[in-house]
Amino acid sequence: MPENGPVNARHVLVLPDRDSAEEVAVELADRFGVADEPQLVRDALAGEDDAEDAQWLVVVEDPESRLDPSGLDALAAEYEGWLEAP
Repeated sequence: MPENGPVNARHVLVLPDRDSAEEVAVELADRFGVADEPQLVRDALAGEDDAEDAQWLVVVEDPESRLDPSGLDALAAEYEGWLEAP
């Protein structure tokens, strides 16, 4: 019976603001050797238009599943964020 491949080849880190998201994106290259630039996405909370009420997502592609989710979660936590569960 063949093994199933990884279900999720993408990690999403949720950060409280754009500055934190940008710093995490830099840290991903430094700490984890992520070569491809992560995608930064503004995630406005439901019903809110104010930029103060927006979270930022750092989307990291991981097609080879080589990144450690607990390490990514720890990095996000340093910036008051978290790794979104798959």
